[in-house]
Amino acid sequence: MEVTSNVHNQKSQQMAAFEYVFPSIRGIQAGREYYVSMCPLRLIPRIFLFDEEELKPELRAQRTLNKQRVPEMSRYLLNNRKGYTFSALTASIDGKVSFEPLGDDDDERNMGRLRVPMQARFVINDGQHRRAAIEAALQENPDLGDETISVVFFLDIGLKRCQQMFADLNRFAVRPTTSLGLLYDHRDERAMLAKGVVDQVPVFNGLTETERSSISNRSIKLFTLSGIHSATHVLLSGLQLQSIEEKLELAIEFWTEVSRYMSDWQLARERKVSAADLRRDYVHAHTLALAGLARAGNALLVNRQRGWKGKLKKLSSIDWLRSNSAQWEGRAMNAGRLSKRNVNVTLTGNLIKSHLGISLTSEEEQLEKEFRRSSNGRRRNK
Repeated sequence: MEVTSNVHNQKSQQMAAFEYVFPSIRGIQAGREYYVSMCPLRLIPRIFLFDEEELKPELRAQRTLNKQRVPEMSRYLLNNRKGYTFSALTASIDGKVSFEPLGDDDDERNMGRLRVPMQARFVINDGQHRRAAIEAALQENPDLGDETISVVFFLDIGLKRCQQMFADLNRFAVRPTTSLGLLYDHRDERAMLAKGVVDQVPVFNGLTETERSSISNRSIKLFTLSGIHSATHVLLSGLQLQSIEEKLELAIEFWTEVSRYMSDWQLARERKVSAADLRRDYVHAHTLALAGLARAGNALLVNRQRGWKGKLKKLSSIDWLRSNSAQWEGRAMNAGRLSKRNVNVTLTGNLIKSHLGISLTSEEEQLEKEFRRSSNGRRRNK
């Protein structure tokens, strides 16, 4: 992109004007011209504006900036100089622009220079958080300024059109599921740990849903990648392990040992029982149980209890049937439905820890007392 001072001949009058010049490709959508260009990052904060945040929503062309998202996006940009990816910005230009094609041939008519007066106003329709992240990253590392980001320019035809563009651009935007995001993430250590566990723990390999974060009734899977990811993070929290290799080795060792005492998991892997039947009838066939097992495992590993593998043998004697409402109602289930709320995860972990002979923390003890009081109250009211 250039900033030039040119002399244009319009209606026999000459006027000097400073302008932006964007090498661009011209396209057509809905009968209107639009332009695609590359813009140096250093110019993004200077020329692309936000609507004033104090304006009412009906008078803005975009959502209010969520400032909490910006630092994370900026860190991503700064920490991955050799591997970051930012998608295109979409902006409207409020001003009189001109497009100069390279030539008259078919392959030249839609390639050329987009000339935009410097007094024109640019409004971002999509990408305001990327723009803010770029500005923050440039303050910390100005060398980023020479890199570029693609920009799609539309010609502004009023506020209503800009608002409609925002609605249309976000109409079909769907965030990938947590599991799919983890599956495709080759940078985040926790994602790599979860995938390593799924790959190398036999009972997880083949029984894990890696694309969705929930499991359909007819699925032959028992676990989700996102569930294993969360549980493994809890399992390893607070452990003084230096390398990802050490963390992965311990996680694989723990989950493999747990699976030895979960005979139903083994039967599901061998297709001798239906995964759907297990999910319907048992607590241990759900992410809630993985989270509770991870809490118990973390207590064993953090305290470096000797013979921790031996303690896991008692897992085989836990009654995991959901029909055992005296054990699971109010703990893992609320009104007969499994719950993944933090309180239910903790109470489920408490039962597993107590069954294995692991001491509860003071907070867990307090929650357990409250649970027993409420359980006694429910029984008296029946």
